[in-house]
Amino acid sequence: MASSNFIDHVKVFCRSGNGGAGSVHFRREKFVPKGGPDGGDGGRGGHIILKGNKNLWTLLHLKYRKHIHASNGTAGMGAGKTGAQGEDITLEVPLGTVVKDSETDKVLLEITEEGEEKTLFPGGKGGLGNVHFKTPTNQAPRYAQPGTPGQEGWVTMELKLLADVGLVGFPNAGKSTLLSVVSAARPKIADYAFTTLVPNLGVVSYRNDRSFVMADIPGIIEGAAEGKGLGTRFLRHIERNSVLLFMIPADSMDIQKDYQVLVNELKKYNPELLDKNRLLAITKSDLLDEELKEEISKELPDLPYVFISSIVQQGLQELKDLIWKSLTEEE
Repeated sequence: MASSNFIDHVKVFCRSGNGGAGSVHFRREKFVPKGGPDGGDGGRGGHIILKGNKNLWTLLHLKYRKHIHASNGTAGMGAGKTGAQGEDITLEVPLGTVVKDSETDKVLLEITEEGEEKTLFPGGKGGLGNVHFKTPTNQAPRYAQPGTPGQEGWVTMELKLLADVGLVGFPNAGKSTLLSVVSAARPKIADYAFTTLVPNLGVVSYRNDRSFVMADIPGIIEGAAEGKGLGTRFLRHIERNSVLLFMIPADSMDIQKDYQVLVNELKKYNPELLDKNRLLAITKSDLLDEELKEEISKELPDLPYVFISSIVQQGLQELKDLIWKSLTEEE
């Protein structure tokens, strides 16, 4: 997934259609000298609808659609005919899309399932024709209702990746390498900070045709919650992960301290992230012998851990077992 094509934040102006006016009309037939009212109702305006599409991974297709307008309903007609409805506009979005009011930041809706449809802005109602206002004392009403206006506003759409496991770590902790080894994903890998500039998803096969989805989140640095490095731009993707896998390289000067820095950044961004199941992977552990591993184990945080090396594919099955156990505990 090229970085230029991964768009996880767009701002668009949406307007649903106005309802059509009701009709003021009277029967005009040759042998009915005093025909009563027969004005039909106006058609409703078009809705703005969002629909989940599991095959979409980005909001790129909405980046250049800054103004989205549904059509208006048409006016009612004689002979009790209702006006045509305005055409709805259905916007397909990736699963995990959150829509907020751009001014208040209030969440308007979320799309999390394939085929799920939610109306963002309903179209205005069509007005009632004069046929509805006939009474014994007013048998020829010369009025009808106007249609109600549609709704409009600037909205912000944010994508929060839906993955079972989120990889959390500093730049160059080995997150992309792990994803490339255990799944078919091909993230960019190089020996410099912030190689990963966009989140990557991969499906990891497990035993007996089971699988889970892993997300490689761009590296966090100290101060990310205040906007340093890549800042909070990608921290929101971690919010939807069931399990957080912290990844710290074996050559870290202080694994316990590095882990605490990562935890603090998540806490500052959203304390609820710390309610998720946490696992720890010590990466690049092909550098260690058994004695060193034993020494390091004494200093590790109190959570399930495993030593892994993606390069020599060491400890990967043990890691998958640990992840699967954590995921099934969640259910």
